[in-house]
Amino acid sequence: MNAVGIDVSKGKSTVTIRRPGDIVIMPPRDIPHTQSAINSLIEQIRALDGETKVCMEHTGRYYEPVATWLSDAGIFVSAVNPILIKDFGDDSLRTPKTDKADSKKIARYTLDRWAKLKQYGSMDKTRNQLKTMNRQFGFFMAPDRHEEQPHCPAGSDLPRRKQLL
Repeated sequence: MNAVGIDVSKGKSTVTIRRPGDIVIMPPRDIPHTQSAINSLIEQIRALDGETKVCMEHTGRYYEPVATWLSDAGIFVSAVNPILIKDFGDDSLRTPKTDKADSKKIARYTLDRWAKLKQYGSMDKTRNQLKTMNRQFGFFMAPDRHEEQPHCPAGSDLPRRKQLL
């Protein structure tokens, strides 16, 4: 049983690999978001003995390419709500907020919730695409509420926008 905790950032991910009993297979390490670095991580995960699950927070859009690369390689990936991770294991008054500490916490969360983790899949990708399109549509159409106000410049391009649709 191997738990891979990934804290995803804009240009890099911090990765920790742990086993039950507080055994650290790989201490926190930064992996740049390049194809060669991700391929190297995939090979390292595949080389582990036993079942392996990867867990990461689904914050923003940064996690999606990493989750897709790992999932397409046949690795179990779970993208979890960040609030669940934040509330997990807060048994200390001092909680460091660094990428390394977060990746360790995500790996511990993975071990603790092993049986309950849901696999990231094509429905997650479709849902995210629909959310993005909906946001873009809302942003594109938002100035229409100013249509009846002639002094507002937002209404001036209304015919052009309606023509585009």
